Amino acid sequence: MATEAPAEQHPALSCGESPNTNNSQPATKMSGEMDKPLISRRLVDSDGSLAEASSEAPRVGILGTGDFARSLATRLVGSGFNVVVGSRNPKRVVGLFPSAAQVTFQAEAVSSPEVIFVAVFREHYSSLCGLSSQLSGKILVDVSNPTEQEHLQHRESNAEYLASLFPTCTVVKAFNVISAWTLQAGPRDGNRQVPICSDQPEAKRVVSELAHAMGFLPVDRGSLASAREVEAMPLHLLPSWKVPAILALGLFIFFYAYNFTRDVLQPYVREDKNKFYKLPLSMVNTTLPCVAYVLLSLVYLPGMLAAALQLWRGTKYRRFPDWLDHWLQHRKQIGLLSFFCAALHALYSVCLPVRISYRYDLVNLALQQVLSNKSHLWVEENVWRMEIYLSLGVLALGTLSLLAVTSLPSIANSLNWREFSFVQSTLGFVALVLSTLHTLTYGWTRAFEESRYKFYLPPTFTLTLLVPCVVILAKALLLLPCLSRRLSKIRRGWEKDSSVKFTLPMDHTLAQRTSHV
Repeated sequence: MATEAPAEQHPALSCGESPNTNNSQPATKMSGEMDKPLISRRLVDSDGSLAEASSEAPRVGILGTGDFARSLATRLVGSGFNVVVGSRNPKRVVGLFPSAAQVTFQAEAVSSPEVIFVAVFREHYSSLCGLSSQLSGKILVDVSNPTEQEHLQHRESNAEYLASLFPTCTVVKAFNVISAWTLQAGPRDGNRQVPICSDQPEAKRVVSELAHAMGFLPVDRGSLASAREVEAMPLHLLPSWKVPAILALGLFIFFYAYNFTRDVLQPYVREDKNKFYKLPLSMVNTTLPCVAYVLLSLVYLPGMLAAALQLWRGTKYRRFPDWLDHWLQHRKQIGLLSFFCAALHALYSVCLPVRISYRYDLVNLALQQVLSNKSHLWVEENVWRMEIYLSLGVLALGTLSLLAVTSLPSIANSLNWREFSFVQSTLGFVALVLSTLHTLTYGWTRAFEESRYKFYLPPTFTLTLLVPCVVILAKALLLLPCLSRRLSKIRRGWEKDSSVKFTLPMDHTLAQRTSHV
């Protein structure tokens, strides 16, 4: 449009001061039927039928007719608001909106509502300059989001740019983190929060009440200067999962390459045996438990390091190093990835007997037994080892499943602090111990057999035992009375260099329960 370029070149100029304002014409109404509202003011009843709208229902305007505007209108109508939608061509888009919403020209849509949602892209803001007189004194709710390129290109946020175009209006940044699908389906636990920022507290209060009425939870993010940060939220793709995912992927690549070297490459080089068929399934199934086991130990290792650091410093009033602090914050994601790998390992293990290669090996074993004139093949030690190995694996996976379920917000919110701590801490260590026993039962005496060191590389399970055994040993040391009492005192406020005397209650068990990082 001709009015867009100057607005982008002079973002500090308002619509009234823009060089092109003298040439822009206000939106005009077509004669005839288009002068009248296309849809009468009706609301949708709970049973889906239409009813006359109450004259006292709050009136809200929407500028824009895109997907988000349509979903927003649907949600507002269902929440009991009188909705009027402004469009440059209302007759063409009237069928896209709820029948209870009024679709009309932009100038008429902004005349009566005090709160108006601006659901248009940044490059189209300047096309609204013809409405500057009608919008004066009203609350404009900016719901737009920039692309990653636009976010880096522009120094000011979309909301700040809108406020510079309409200085007589109060601009509020809100609802940009809510998707069109969420508006139609209704808020859920994970996406109920709506960050709101504005320079006017009264405008924030009005929009917050509107968000509450729609079923969302408003979160005050301060002044409009925070709008750039709020607009960057939808641009982040699972930010809390990035480091744990990279960690899990790195561990998978390492153990997969290690197992490939031992189980595929070594037989091919030394014995001229082709075992590359193991790559798609067997190698993956061998790698997944290694990743799951190490990730589970990495969930509880930072807690041991934090406790050791507090014991060494003799106080809890000093911050942990940034790397340890970030590690502690990512424990939930690391634990869920551990459960994911363990569950995949269980599924892959179920698929092992279905393989054609397994059937061939079974037939070959039977032929060898016939040729060697053996009528009964039974090794008591191997039978017991496998029974215990499978039982411990099932118990470990079941405990991990309980940890994963209680990590869900809907379940975690129903537990008190003691219950959640017991599941995540106590049962978590039980899962780690069960996994360790599961791994030891699998290895049995293989770590002491020379034939297991292929290419002079130790068996894979010996590598996976390193970190978990360190965590279990550290936990055992922290349970010693001399260390546990000192740690309990520190977590209750005692400091090593303080002159204040501090004594624990007589019931040491109660003191341990009430001390928590």
